[in-house]
Order: sequence, then C-alpha cells, then structure tokens
Amino acid sequence: MKVSAVLTTGLVTANLVMAALVNVAVVHVAHADDSTFTSTAGYGGASGAQIYDQICQGCHMPEGAGAVGAGHYPKLAGDPALTSWQYVALTVLGGRNGMPPFGLPVDQVMETRTVHLSDEQVADVVNYVRSHFGNKYKGTVTASQVATLPHPGAASAH
Repeated sequence: MKVSAVLTTGLVTANLVMAALVNVAVVHVAHADDSTFTSTAGYGGASGAQIYDQICQGCHMPEGAGAVGAGHYPKLAGDPALTSWQYVALTVLGGRNGMPPFGLPVDQVMETRTVHLSDEQVADVVNYVRSHFGNKYKGTVTASQVATLPHPGAASAH
C-alpha cells in the first residue's frame, strides 16, 4: 500500500510539472504571434541597458562576450570596432551578417519580424555598448546624430 501511495504521489507531481511546462510553452508561443512581439511599445523609456538586455544579449551574451555555435555573434567586450560610434549605429540600424536591421521603418517591421528602434533608442544602446563590457570609448551619441545616418528602407531623406 505504501508503494502505491508513493507512486501515486510521484505521478501527481510529474503531471503537475508537465502541466506547468506546457502552460509556459503555450504562453510563449501565443506571445510570439501577438503584435506586441515586434512592437517597441514596451521599450518606451527603456535605457540602453534595458534594450541591450531585451534584444542584444540573446546573441552577444550578457557580458558582451559573443558566441559561436549555430552562428557567429561577435564579442562586444573590448572590441576596437566600437571606436567608431557610426559603425555601431549603422550596424544596429541596418544589421550585419545575419543580424536583423532595427532601423527599418515601422511599416516594414511586421514583414521582417524584427523590432523598430527609434533614433533615440539606437543612440542609447550604442552609448551603452561603447561604455560597458570593459569598453571606455569617449563621447555620447545623440538621436540627432543617428538621424543623419542612412536608415534601411527609408527614402533618401536620411
């Protein structure tokens, strides 16, 4: 009788764990189909650090160490290419080597399943990356400076 009770308790626990995992998976799948998945509404007043945490660190890793495996995601920690804020901003705006462009016009975001970042958000994340992970590049980039750079899919106004 005791063995039966232990087995029943174990099965109930296993079923509860499985139900919780299925529930989490369903919530994430439903969210991916939600229009907020490609919206920056949740990024409103987000700092460069928050934008990095939500968008960039999945590939470039939390400490900017980069990753190699299913793809190559360059390290940002101690990267001399970050000397040029323009290089970093253009990479964020237009993408590079498989990285999606985050400067597409809002009306093209759903087609590419990426996120649109405003010029201010691009400047914030560029400033964050250039001043963290052991990087100590001088100068602060502004939204008006980012606005002067070419933006993907935009008319020649930029």
